[in-house]
Amino acid sequence: MRAIILAAGRGERMRPLTDLTPKPLLCVRGKPLIVWHIEALAAGGVTDIVINTAWLAEQFPAQLGDGQRFGVRLHYSDESREPGGALETAGGIKKALPLLCADGDAAFWVVSGDVFVPDFRFEAAVAEQFARSTLAGRLWLAPNSPHHPGGDFGISAQGLATSGPLDAAGIAGVTPPRYTWASVGLLHASLFDAVMPGQKAALRPCLEAAIAAQSLAAELYLGLWVDVGTQQRWAGLQD
Repeated sequence: MRAIILAAGRGERMRPLTDLTPKPLLCVRGKPLIVWHIEALAAGGVTDIVINTAWLAEQFPAQLGDGQRFGVRLHYSDESREPGGALETAGGIKKALPLLCADGDAAFWVVSGDVFVPDFRFEAAVAEQFARSTLAGRLWLAPNSPHHPGGDFGISAQGLATSGPLDAAGIAGVTPPRYTWASVGLLHASLFDAVMPGQKAALRPCLEAAIAAQSLAAELYLGLWVDVGTQQRWAGLQD
């Protein structure tokens, strides 16, 4: 199974740090954020990793090379020359599908290049089970942080992702509590059938469609997870 690391964002809230360095290449505890993901994916048996790029795209192959030193093959999906710039999450994944599905497999790991999840394990057995299922996706959700208290999705008793209005109390049997997507998941290429090649498109509508079709699974992840979206959060990880 292959994987994609999403690394095309501009990182506006991290400026001026990201004026000269893409956010996924900023160092946390001695190595770039993206390297934490590459090493974890390699440990899980992933041999081919696609990195989608746009802002300062040339820095990724310059720093990471072909992946040989990590024990993987790195492939780059460059969106910097797209007419409208970066294609957003779903558009970027759609563009990268020929690389992600080059071996005929339609399922793949996805992880955002600007989150810190050092304890997450990209388990091959979990990926294989997903690939044999009829699910369009499987998301890992984390407890809500202060900057995103409303969360994104709930988890039903059947282990499916839920959406809709938030019930802050999270009363069992009424509306499940919502959690924040940790930006880690397993996705199937069919999730992007409605996205046209070259289209700038967000991922949320694709996920909502999968929820409506009851084909999006979710589970709670309780390991360390930080959305490195501000200078303060980045600085807080350096200790």
